Amino acid sequence: MRKSRRKAREFALKAIYEWKLSGNDVASIAAHLRDEEGYGVIDDKYFLILVNGATQEAATLEAALTPFLDRSLDSLSPIESAVLLIGAYEALHCLDVPYRVVINEAVELAKSYGGTDGHKYVNGVLDKLLPKVRPTEVKANTSR
Repeated sequence: MRKSRRKAREFALKAIYEWKLSGNDVASIAAHLRDEEGYGVIDDKYFLILVNGATQEAATLEAALTPFLDRSLDSLSPIESAVLLIGAYEALHCLDVPYRVVINEAVELAKSYGGTDGHKYVNGVLDKLLPKVRPTEVKANTSR
């Protein structure tokens, strides 16, 4: 059975959410999430890439997102903030993931775990970020 990247994103969201709220060590958060039901089906390597990347590069990712936010990342709900960190990390560092998948997966996370219209905000922000960080890929896909 193929390990799921979608589920890895869900677990990464849980980890980053906890990190944002508690300030606990990311490694210990990741370790205790391994005991949760459903962990066995995720792409563990991708989970760790997302969690470690999004938390270690949070300041850089926030700087990339800031021009497209109407308020600070910290003033967003912790879920939308964490989803945007994951989306920005994938946009900048996971170039094997098509830009439309980056946006779609972030929107789905926000729909599943965020507030009523949080997914619309996430979509709007990432829809503006991706053409800036992946201009060639976005242009090639929108000119078809």
